[in-house]
Amino acid sequence: MSMQYPATLGGVSENLARLLGRERWHKTHTAGWIGDAIYGVNDGLGAIFGIIAGVAGYTASSNTVLISGLFGALASTLSMGAGAWLATKSETELRQSEIAHERREILEDPEHEIEELALMYQLKGFDEAESWQMARRIAQDTELFVKTMAQEELGFHDESAGSHWKSAVIGSLSTLVGGLVPLVPFFFMTGTVAMVAAAIVSIAAHFAVGAAKSLVTARSWWASGMEMTLAGVIVGVVAYGLGILGTMLVHV
Repeated sequence: MSMQYPATLGGVSENLARLLGRERWHKTHTAGWIGDAIYGVNDGLGAIFGIIAGVAGYTASSNTVLISGLFGALASTLSMGAGAWLATKSETELRQSEIAHERREILEDPEHEIEELALMYQLKGFDEAESWQMARRIAQDTELFVKTMAQEELGFHDESAGSHWKSAVIGSLSTLVGGLVPLVPFFFMTGTVAMVAAAIVSIAAHFAVGAAKSLVTARSWWASGMEMTLAGVIVGVVAYGLGILGTMLVHV
């Protein structure tokens, strides 16, 4: 059966996008925000569970635990949002700076860059003649040359690392959601019962978040969930123990 090949680069791009669209695992943008959301929920959940466990070990006051958790959730939310915004913005600026530097090199010494690209293709398995032919063909279009060098030399497949505002919003909201989960029982219960309920809810949430990580990783949901659960248990036990130790030191 013969195949029809597109005659233009535009046709190639359309056909490639169509073929990749059939492969459901090629959901890089979706996986990106899902990964950010999972990370944010995990960060808020772990941090606030640790805070309320530590405070509960230090004092039996449910109101103190709740207030501490709420302020901790607020601080984590703001911190995560600002951190995500700065990190993504800085990464985007770094990429743009590197690409601009690559563009200057191409304009100032194109033969040197053509030789670099040809050698890269030789390392990929093409023979010398093919490598030089492809490199010189690509070099005829400056923008294509810059984009190709950014991919082959710098490993950049896009000039932007993503929207820093989108990262900030996703990071903030997911952290807030994760941070509020351990606090829910304290809105309806008090004392030891509230803390036990919070521990159960938090451990279950750790497993759920860990299992959700399998959406963006190759690990099984069960193994990922159990790993996150173990991490949550360790955080809770250590924080609670430190809270009790703090109480002992205060009364010495």
